[in-house]
Amino acid sequence: MSNEPIPLGKALASFNALWSPRIVTSVNDYDVRIAKVEGEHIWHVHDDTDEFFLVLDGELHISLREPDGERTVLLPQGAVFTVPRGTEHKPYAPSGAAILMFEPAGTLTVGDRHDEIPDHVDSTTGHALNA
Repeated sequence: MSNEPIPLGKALASFNALWSPRIVTSVNDYDVRIAKVEGEHIWHVHDDTDEFFLVLDGELHISLREPDGERTVLLPQGAVFTVPRGTEHKPYAPSGAAILMFEPAGTLTVGDRHDEIPDHVDSTTGHALNA
């Protein structure tokens, strides 16, 4: 962990892989991750942890499957949203986005339970291959 400021723009410019979060720092037992996203992720759920999203650039949509049915939240640049633990969700960014996530260290991007993982994603880490 660095004891110097971390310019998020510079950190985001250091990689191009989509849906492959990078840890920029840690807070206690939590990772602060940034990612570039475009298109759709997969339906997944984190059984034991909430998932926090901050949209740094662009626009992120998160579809949620809740007891009352399915809904989608729209997060413009600068918006934050927390997906509650146990809620099945699918993030997507039709025009691309840069996001920051805050979650317990070791949390998989594909959650604890998920739809079939595409061939371009590592099933053990949830990160894009060739990232």
